[in-house]
Amino acid sequence: MEITTHLYLGDSKEQLTQIADNSIDLIVTSPPYADQRKNTYGGIPANEYVEWFLPISQQLLRVLKPTGTFILNIKEKVVNGERSIYVMELILKMRQQGWLWTEEFIWHKKNSYPGKWPNRFRDAWERLLQFNKERTFNMYQEEVMIPVGDWAKTRLKKLSETDRIRDNSKVGSGFGKNISNWIDRDMAYPTNVLHLATECNNKNHSAAFPEELPTWFIKLFTKENDTVLDPFMGSGTTLKVANKMKRNSIGIDIVPEYYEMVYEQLEPTARYLLEPQVKYGKTKSKRSSKVRGK
Repeated sequence: MEITTHLYLGDSKEQLTQIADNSIDLIVTSPPYADQRKNTYGGIPANEYVEWFLPISQQLLRVLKPTGTFILNIKEKVVNGERSIYVMELILKMRQQGWLWTEEFIWHKKNSYPGKWPNRFRDAWERLLQFNKERTFNMYQEEVMIPVGDWAKTRLKKLSETDRIRDNSKVGSGFGKNISNWIDRDMAYPTNVLHLATECNNKNHSAAFPEELPTWFIKLFTKENDTVLDPFMGSGTTLKVANKMKRNSIGIDIVPEYYEMVYEQLEPTARYLLEPQVKYGKTKSKRSSKVRGK
C-alpha cells in the first residue's frame, strides 16, 4: 500500500475541518506554548490559551479514531515567581470536552544546560499528555520494550523465599513484586519517563523535538499504514519519522516558510494551500486550493 503525506498551510482550527471524522490513528504535536515563539507564531497569552486551544482540540476529537491516541507536548512557565496553571486548566476543560486524560509521560531533557534562579532551578523536563476518546485503544507495548539491564545478572543468582512469592508493599498501596518472575527475561516494559536529548540547531526551527520522541509514540500506538497527524508540524519531524516507519502522515502549519521547507523535503502526495496572516488566532482564509505533486 502506498504511503501518503498531506500538507496543509493555514490555521489548524480551520484546516482540520477538511479532515474526515474518525480517520486519524495518532496525533503527536507540540503547539506554541503560552507567551512563547512571539516572533514566529505571535504568542498566545496564558490567560487566553485555553480559549484559543479548545476549538482546535474539538476538531482533533472529531478526526481521531475511537481507538486512537493524542499526545500533547506542552509545558507551563514561571510568571512573576509562580508557575502558570494554564496547562492544568486546559486538561480540565478538555475532559469536559469529552477527552479522557489517560496518562502523563515526562520528557527528561538529558542535555539541558545548567542554570539557576534565586528561587528555583532550571527546567529539565516537559509534559507529554496522553488523551483518548475511549478507555480501550490501540497500544502495542511490546514495540517499546527495553533490555532488563545488568542488575539481573547478580540479583537473580540467589533468590530468597520472599523473592519467590508476591511481596506486597508494606505501606498498603496494593503494589507488589515477585522477583522470580524476572528469571530468563531479557526485555522489560519501560517507565513513563523518556530520557531524550533536545534537538533544534539543525532543524531550522527554534523548538523542534528530537526524532526519538515521535518515534517512540508511533511505535507504541500505531502499526504500518496507520495515519499520524501533527497539527503544528513546524519543521516536520513527526511527518518525517512517520514516513520512515511506513505510516501515512498529515501536517498543518500556519508559517509559510515551515510549510515550504517540509514540502521540499517530503514531496507530499497532496498539499492544501491557504493564504493566512502569520499569527495564530488571527488567520483569515482568503482562498483554498489543492496541488498534487510538484
